[in-house]
Amino acid sequence: MLSLESKVPPPAVMLAMALLMWAVSRAAPPFHFDVPARNWLTVILVSAGFVTGLSGVVTFRHAKTTLNPLKPHASSLVTWGVYAISRNPMYLGGLIMLLGWAIFLSNVLAFLCLPLYVLYINRFQIAPEERVLTSLFGQTYVAYQARARRWL
Repeated sequence: MLSLESKVPPPAVMLAMALLMWAVSRAAPPFHFDVPARNWLTVILVSAGFVTGLSGVVTFRHAKTTLNPLKPHASSLVTWGVYAISRNPMYLGGLIMLLGWAIFLSNVLAFLCLPLYVLYINRFQIAPEERVLTSLFGQTYVAYQARARRWL
């Protein structure tokens, strides 16, 4: 399974998960339910997820460190801004957008796909990044892990 670590771009993982959620919701209409204000909730969550992820990107750009998650390395440890709240705001943003998509689909099985996204990103993206950051920044990164949660 090491061959999957940091090999698939997280936006591609998010898109694949969105497609899987759509496919299972179409294949299992009996699991559909009504969500009040579905469209508004979808817009709010997708927008919030986009802003969360974008704030992570902007903060990385401001710190002049890498945005490429396929080659985990870093020129500096970013612990301010949105990174004071979440160590992974870009992945959190993706999860929030997928939650909005699940609400739009209004199918129980679509919601069951959300933990799959978290498990995949934790195992194949975040864990390798954390190993690299620990080797680069040592105790400073360990202290940061104690202050900021992995997701939220």
